[in-house]
Amino acid sequence: MMMKTALVCGGAGFIGSHLVKKLLNQNLRVVCVDNLISGDRRNITDLFANPSFRFVEKNIVDKFEDEKPDFIFHLASPASPNKKSPRSYINFPVETLLANSSGTYNLLEIAKKNKSKFLYASSSEVYGDPQISPQKEDYFGNVNPTGIRSVYDEGKRFGEAITMAYFRKYSLDCRIVRIFNTYGPKMLWDDGRVVSNFINQAIQNAAITVYGDGQQTRSICYIDDMVEGLLKAMFSDGSRGEVINLGNPDEKTIFGLANLIKKLTNSKSEIVFEPLPEDDPKVRKPDIEKAKKLLSWEPKVSIDQGLLKTIKYFRAL
Repeated sequence: MMMKTALVCGGAGFIGSHLVKKLLNQNLRVVCVDNLISGDRRNITDLFANPSFRFVEKNIVDKFEDEKPDFIFHLASPASPNKKSPRSYINFPVETLLANSSGTYNLLEIAKKNKSKFLYASSSEVYGDPQISPQKEDYFGNVNPTGIRSVYDEGKRFGEAITMAYFRKYSLDCRIVRIFNTYGPKMLWDDGRVVSNFINQAIQNAAITVYGDGQQTRSICYIDDMVEGLLKAMFSDGSRGEVINLGNPDEKTIFGLANLIKKLTNSKSEIVFEPLPEDDPKVRKPDIEKAKKLLSWEPKVSIDQGLLKTIKYFRAL
């Protein structure tokens, strides 16, 4: 029996590299495509010796060799909103829009040609600064279409729209997953996301920077739980044509998260406040009832457990 092939775009990124490893452990051949704008070769270095793994340094916006994949996971896009990070989508606005538009189109064409199962990794950012909480999949969102964050928010919304167009027009076997804040080992120290920022500041006893008054909320999901959700979304019966939230509904204020990380690291850091960035969401909490029903999935790792593992990883860097 021939080995099946998974094409993972954005496979050298934080979530993508964990996903690639899990797919290899499930005896799939994996082709990892990444242009390394926000991914990192070090995330996949230990996989190069595996004969079932191949890395292609390529931008999905460009046409690339048809891999004849059985499964396509599209996770290729910068994702950090922090403009101080060199990997932020704020610093790669056109590239972010193209990865989610032209790039998505290219991958959908490969999926159509090869009858591949397709998963588009969207984001909770499609909900913008939501006026309801928790956010359910049928909520249309509250997004500024021309604001500084729109390159990511509207890019993801377009990616969802073209994915559903292929589902409706060509009966493509596809699904959309809206990923909420995810954290864990292999996060890049300079990615500018809230968990990596706070941990790095705390273990150096540097000031922990909280934007705004810190009362805005986030729900953070440990990487192992997120990858399990992505696999179930691709391989479960009943996910075809569906939009599914994946995230941890355990909501924390940013100020509360900063204090928790300070406590878990035994840090002497002080917490300082900086102005809130434009269009920063005030609340973020997924409704995961659909994932529970369709995928039999919900997060298992508590925030304390996950943060301790992540702190250990950053201390070792």
